[in-house]
Amino acid sequence: MTPWLTAQAQTATASMDEKAWRQCAATTDNASRLACFDAWARQQQPLTPPPATGWSAPAASASADAAVTAALATPSLPAADSTPGLVLPVTPTNGGCRDPRYSELSRYYELEPGSDCGTFSFRGYRPVTVSAVTANSVNQQPSSPGKQDSLYQPYKTEEMRVQLSVRTKVAQGLLTGSTSPGKDSLWFGYTQQSYWQLFSPAISRPFRNTDHEPEIFYVYPTDARLPLGWRWRYSGIGLAHQSNGQSDPLSRSWNRWYLMTGFELDNRWQLHAKAWQRIRESASNDDNPRIQDYLGRGEVRLGWNIDAQNYLGFTARGSLGQGRGSARVEWLRTLGEGWNGGKSNLRLHLQLFSGYGDSLIDYNYKRTVFSVGLSLLDF
Repeated sequence: MTPWLTAQAQTATASMDEKAWRQCAATTDNASRLACFDAWARQQQPLTPPPATGWSAPAASASADAAVTAALATPSLPAADSTPGLVLPVTPTNGGCRDPRYSELSRYYELEPGSDCGTFSFRGYRPVTVSAVTANSVNQQPSSPGKQDSLYQPYKTEEMRVQLSVRTKVAQGLLTGSTSPGKDSLWFGYTQQSYWQLFSPAISRPFRNTDHEPEIFYVYPTDARLPLGWRWRYSGIGLAHQSNGQSDPLSRSWNRWYLMTGFELDNRWQLHAKAWQRIRESASNDDNPRIQDYLGRGEVRLGWNIDAQNYLGFTARGSLGQGRGSARVEWLRTLGEGWNGGKSNLRLHLQLFSGYGDSLIDYNYKRTVFSVGLSLLDF
């Protein structure tokens, strides 16, 4: 066949393919549109799935069929078919911050345009948890230097712990432009943790302590390649207030600002580091003197996604030279199946804590706590 005839045949084929693709796209019924695209896809050459962007490696490899479905269903990130002249539009297949093609860190902090879920929508922050707790001891008469001793309470070491935690993004693109491969963001978060003496009917099952922690923090995206395959993904700064909302002698509160950063390895390992500085208060207003000596001046958190269902985490807090702080080990196991076959947000959650500051009322009280319960995670 002459070169002219070959070129004409290729042009006609591309035109027919594009016409068939546009007919599928114009179908209004979801099931019919999917069936049309499936039939069209079977006539094409196999597709090679692109990464989510050139800036972010995909969270997991996809099969050829999954790549075709993603290419057809989503219109913002470019992916090229092997047919000359035809470019298929691609965007996140599951909606921005819930698109599994992006790494967990990218989705959690919405570090890229493709992993963005917009502003002023509520998302999970720390795990939303209901747990049964047992400990080696319980603080039956909390005390703090300079305050009158509290009344003795016959609390039991067995109790319930309830944690609620949400956040919302209030602004984005403050320092990164619209064409930048990364997206910075400003967040507001709120966490509430309560210890409930459910197993103490003799004292009317009171809430032993409830901590409230509002905070605001800024996250800036990075993508620096590090040795051994690690990637530096974000840095940030924040301001947090924590208090238990009680009156003296049980009142506890403090304010701090902090710096944080995070790294990841192949979407299986995560390393987070945070260092904070307490905002000074006068001695008369200080509910918990030297709290930084007990809770520490920073923390390191290492997370390991063992597989698609299991997560193991380790967190250490401390202050150099103080000999205090805490350590926490936790295991989360995914339960059930999520919407439309995706990953469920429900987890079996086991946790072992030892040290100071398990709650704010216990900032200067050391104990070891084991808990088992259920958690909801939004990532």
